[in-house]
Amino acid sequence: MTRFALRLLPGLALALFASAVAPASDAPRPNLIIINIDDLGFGEIGPFGGANRTPHLDRMAREGRKLTSHYAAPVCSPSRASLMTGSYAKRALPIPHVLFPVAEVGLNPAERTIAEVLKDAGYATACIGKWHLGDQRDFLPTRQGFDSFFGIPYSNDMGLAAEGARSNRGAPLPSGKQAAKAAKAPGPMERETGLRGNAQPPLPLVENETVIGRVRVAEQIDLTRRYTERAVQFIRERRDRPFFLYFAHSAVHFPVYPRDEFMGKSGRGVLGDWVQEVDWSVGQVLDALRALQLDGRTLVIFTSDNGGPVNQGATNTPLRGSKGSTFEGGMRVCTLAWWPGRVPAGTSTAAITAMMDFLPTFARLAGGTIPADRKLDGVDIWPVLAGDPATPPRDQMLYFRGLTLEAVRSGPWKLHLANGELYDVARDLAESRDVAAQHPDVVRRLRALADATKGDLDPDGVGPGCRPLGRVANPQPLLALDGTVRADAVGKVRTFP
Repeated sequence: MTRFALRLLPGLALALFASAVAPASDAPRPNLIIINIDDLGFGEIGPFGGANRTPHLDRMAREGRKLTSHYAAPVCSPSRASLMTGSYAKRALPIPHVLFPVAEVGLNPAERTIAEVLKDAGYATACIGKWHLGDQRDFLPTRQGFDSFFGIPYSNDMGLAAEGARSNRGAPLPSGKQAAKAAKAPGPMERETGLRGNAQPPLPLVENETVIGRVRVAEQIDLTRRYTERAVQFIRERRDRPFFLYFAHSAVHFPVYPRDEFMGKSGRGVLGDWVQEVDWSVGQVLDALRALQLDGRTLVIFTSDNGGPVNQGATNTPLRGSKGSTFEGGMRVCTLAWWPGRVPAGTSTAAITAMMDFLPTFARLAGGTIPADRKLDGVDIWPVLAGDPATPPRDQMLYFRGLTLEAVRSGPWKLHLANGELYDVARDLAESRDVAAQHPDVVRRLRALADATKGDLDPDGVGPGCRPLGRVANPQPLLALDGTVRADAVGKVRTFP
């Protein structure tokens, strides 16, 4: 081989790698699926060291790529807003916590969601499972770019205690008298973001914009199966054109309701049993893709909307913290990417990625157009998913808890702003060794990063860079206490006693 040819080899190798990670312009556009689990702990599944038996997720990891530094928000609604809009949650849904039933506010219909971007690119779109971005008609998935919706409008604990919304499977339910005694009138702080606790109405099951059922214990037990059957049906019916499926499980959020086939099988209580049912569901989706020969042109993301609630038995090992916190255990979530032949098998990346990155990434893969009339915080992470060893596109992360910026990360360094603690989270996942005293220069740099949010999102409160909430007058429960559907809320007047 000549000296000239040898000089060409490195450049040739880079060119071949670039062609491998960049989607070919004439290649069929991929189908896109996000499987979003509710409250799944970082250490609950096999690929991330969990003790639960999860063979389908284990296989998904062997055939795909683990994202070990993938971030959500600390709680449900903000995380989902970030995923849908490609923005920090505070920018798109500036609320202090989560949305509850009968909220005046929700994700603004003027937001340009990932579903709208893909729908405009010619994709069939479906939302199956939990929505939690507003329960009034103007806020439903069908008003945000989804062709269809089947699921519940918020969390499965937002219903009547006497109907199972406050008790795990097998636990006694409060009597009607006990529930009535505990009921309270909504206070003034609850009118904007919805009714809380025992003031909540019955939990509805919704198809598109119509209430089709009332979710009690039996329906809670059956939700995972029904969602999964609908997901597989959608894949089969849309297999001849590109599709986007947002499959957002109610599992494994409290109350925990595994089906009979999974009860007692994990050896880790009902939560472990439900984790195993989630694994079964993932297997059903992946098996359907293989059977239809769609696996070679479908990207599947498996993730969780936030960390697991430790006080309810979840484990985020080896991370510190729990759902609702800005420690790693509250926001770093177990995530897998699977696309045989395109995402390198059996690999892992510690590159910083986030829920808000899916919109620009999917837009690139689908040939869609991201919104140009507003600021997005997400970046295209396709090179990370495809195994490109070049510098990752994201180096920083802001940790908002509601409207408050509590921590910032740059590279391996994470600073908790309130107490000034600094951690090297690349080496110290448990955030156990404060090294602020040894690295005052890093502390100053990260505080400057936090200060840079002033005049945009702001470290506290609603900054000028936060977009308006959607808002409706006189919100109504989808199901009244007597089981009546309000026609001015969703669907036709009908009663589900």
